[in-house]
Parts: sequence; structure tokens; C-alpha cells
Amino acid sequence: MVEPFAVREPNVYRPSRGGFDEVFALGGIPREHAQALVAELARLGPAQLAEAGRLRDAIFVQQGITFDATGEDGPVRDRPFPLDLVPRILPADEWASIERGLEQRIRALNHFVDDVYHGREVVRAGVVPWRLVVSRSHFARAVHGVRPPGGVYCHVAGCDLVRDADGSWKVLEDNVRTPSGISYVLENRVAMTRLVPRLFQHYRPRPVDHYPQLLLAALRAVAPGADEEATVVVWTPGPHNSAYFEHAFLARQMGVELVEATDLVVRDDVLYMRTTAGLRRVHAVYRRLDDDFADPLEFRPDSLLGVPGLVRAYRAGTVAVANAFGTGVADDKAIYHYVPAMIRFYLGEEPILDNVETYLMSDRAAREHALSRMDELVFKPTGESGGKGVFIGPQTEPDVLAGLADVVRAQPDRWIAQEVVQLSTVPTAGPDGRIAPRHVDLRPFAVFGEGITIVPGGLTRVAMVEGSMVVNSSRGGGSKDTWVLEPGDRPGPRPADELPPPVVPLPGLRQGSDWTGQQQQQQQGRG
Repeated sequence: MVEPFAVREPNVYRPSRGGFDEVFALGGIPREHAQALVAELARLGPAQLAEAGRLRDAIFVQQGITFDATGEDGPVRDRPFPLDLVPRILPADEWASIERGLEQRIRALNHFVDDVYHGREVVRAGVVPWRLVVSRSHFARAVHGVRPPGGVYCHVAGCDLVRDADGSWKVLEDNVRTPSGISYVLENRVAMTRLVPRLFQHYRPRPVDHYPQLLLAALRAVAPGADEEATVVVWTPGPHNSAYFEHAFLARQMGVELVEATDLVVRDDVLYMRTTAGLRRVHAVYRRLDDDFADPLEFRPDSLLGVPGLVRAYRAGTVAVANAFGTGVADDKAIYHYVPAMIRFYLGEEPILDNVETYLMSDRAAREHALSRMDELVFKPTGESGGKGVFIGPQTEPDVLAGLADVVRAQPDRWIAQEVVQLSTVPTAGPDGRIAPRHVDLRPFAVFGEGITIVPGGLTRVAMVEGSMVVNSSRGGGSKDTWVLEPGDRPGPRPADELPPPVVPLPGLRQGSDWTGQQQQQQQGRG
């Protein structure tokens, strides 16, 4: 019987009432898969965890592992991306169900985007109303009738999952425009092996470091017109983007160029990259900016970030763009409501993962029901991302909700309401190393090339404030390393030669590090 730190004073762990704690069952007993973790945390104690946390912050700042956020005092630039030192562990059987559910969902979404810009069978069958589809801010008339190379629209997806109070998994949102966070998944794993190697003593989490090569292979699989090896680039809006670290990281890890709009040009419906040796054809672009800014000739004419003529080249089938233009229509929070129906329509299957109960404000009856319960529900603008514009009813002042009701009535198509999900909690270390429950969600990442592959685990996002349900990185949330166990794996001691090296020096900015490499690459790209 493992003696959990939860019963030791003064570091008492008290799971939140009415919720599901992923480590402790009722009575404070660790769940079977977490017993070894709890024992190791007890041995480490608050002092060692706090010291490891200080070391983590120093490393992240030096290596540029940062993310811009909005705090109480306004925007905060280049803050260390918060990594909690207590991992989240998912048993293999649980992950297998999530994996099947996500693959099913992404296939349906890909069918949907293709259908929207071609036959509209889902509309003719009365499953999704055309009025709703065509009114979405990310519906792209410019690509009507265009089928992307390989027939893939959602090359990269990052669906947000939550656990309800009973421990069941639900999909909260679908992110198929430019989902971010995968770089932190990879960096978190590296940091954990260096900072708290003892926590790996009893576990063999499935690896995640193959993601960049997985993405590169997917992009090359759909790249048109390459006689030899296809040229792939990562297209960033620039260093002022909040996820710039990730753009640079992925380019570096894939071994491809990181480019901005000034590095690209279209000639005779073909995309080229400017190099010191002249123009070089580009076959596939992993873009990290929305449709609106991608091509001033087709979308926003005032965009200074776009490449004139890119959509024309895309229509001509000479370049693959990931994710494909127009995919954002499936990212919309009102469209999300219909995904279970899409799965039944396109795949003839029952959804493996349920939606959170959602009310469309465009529906009169649903709207009046939701407005009568504003202090109980969450209200979200349909076209936003990153937690922007979200109102959590139980945490919002009555006068603010009254004003919101007027906004919703004025533009009901732009809003949905959802039941509040009592997010599950996972033990999380504070700055002093003491453990306390914090709410989490999970963003697994999928890559769609010749097939769909789900990277084991994903980015667990953590609300760093006690009681808060806001986990978004752009709103101050943190992250956890997410461990998926192998099938049949039972936590147990590992031979010493299999453990990560217990090396935790305070490093200088090493030559050839990821961050140094990105800076050099970016400078070259501008030249």
C-alpha cells in the first residue's frame, strides 16, 4: 500500500468537490496507474519540486520557449511557457478509445469541408443548414469547386477534449485552422526528463518526438508536381505572432525553411521561394496564418502578410497548402454542434466521443432557454479562438451578463452557449512546490497525410489559478507533459540503464540549440 503525500501535513491534497480527480479516487487513494507517481512525488517533496521549477523557468527563458499571453495588467510578451512538473498519465485502454474517436471525427470533418465546396450533400439531406454554413466568417467562396492535392483539407487538427465530473471524455472544440501547442508537447517531454528524471523510474510513456517527421511526411505525401523530393516550407506571419516560437521550432525540427510573405512569390501560377541562388519552387506550405491574410488578391486586400496569387496557384493544383484554404468553416463553434450528425451522415457510424451539450443562439427556442440560464452556462463567439470573448456565466457579474444578452440577441448567429463542464483536476505543483488540484483539458494532435495518425497524449493545458476553468495558453494557462502508457504496461521499477540521465545543470545558451538555430534560420530567410 502506497502512502500518498495527500494524507501528509502540511502538504495536504484536497481534490475539488463534485469533480473528477485523475490521480486520486474517493477517499484519497491513488488510482492504480498513478500509485508509483504519487510515491515519487512524496519522496521528492515541495523543496525539490520548487527548485526544479526555478531551474525550468531559467532554461525556458534562455532557450526562448515562450508564449505571449493576456494577463490582468494587459499583454505579456515572451513569458516562459509554464510547464507543471507533475505529469498527467493516461492508461493505454483509455487512450485507445480517444484515438479512435478523434480519427473518426477528423474523417467526418474532412468529408464535410469537401462537401461544402462541392456537392453539398449534407445540406441537401437537411443535416446542416446552408444558411448557417454560408454565414460563417471562415467560409471561403474563393475556393468553391477546388479540391486540394490528395483530397486532404485537415492536415493538422487539434481537437480540445475535457473530462466531465463522471470521468467521461467529451469534445469541447475542433481546431482545424492553425492549432498551436505541439512544440510545447515535445519540449515539455525533453524538459521533464532533465528536471525530474525520478518520475520516469516506473513508467515508459509512449514517445512524441516523431511528430515533426510525421508532419513532413504528410506534407510531402500531398505535395503535387515534385519529380524528386518535394520542397516544404513553414510560413509564419513573423516574430510578433504569439506562437512564433512554435513556427520556428517546427521548421527547425523538420529541416525546412521558415519563411515570411516577402520570401515567397507566385510566377505563372507556381509558388516560388526567393533564395540566394534564385527562385526555388515550393510544393507544400505549412501555413500558420488564417485565410483572411493569406492572399490580398482573394481575401483581405489590406493584408501585408499575404502572398499575391497564392490562391491562384492553389487552384491550379501546383502547391499544397496546409491546412487547406476554406477549412476554417469546420472550425466554427456553431458547426461543431453538427459534428456528431456528420459522423452518422458521412461514415454511417455512431460517434465515439460526445460533444458537450451546446445551444445554438440562432435557434429561437434554444436561445431563450440559454438566456434564461445565463448565470449557469458558458457563452462563446462562434468565430473566435484561444478563449477570446468567452463568458463563463457562474464567474461573470450580473450586469455584464445583461449586456451580453443584448449582444447575443442582436447577432444570434455569432454565438453559442454550452453547459459548464466540471473539468477534471490533476495534482499540480505551485511555485513553492506544494501540490494542489488544478483544472485541465487536453489537446491531442492529429496529422492527416496518406492516413490519420494521432500523436500519443498531446498538450494538457492547466488553469494555473485555483478554481479557474480558463486553461488557454493565451489567457495565462500552463501545461503538463502527458504520458500515454503502452498496452499491458504496469508501472514498475526500471533498470537504471533505462532511466533518463539525472543531469540538471543550469545551462548557458548552447551553440546549435533549437533556439539559436531558429534565429539563424530566420535571419537567412529575411536575407
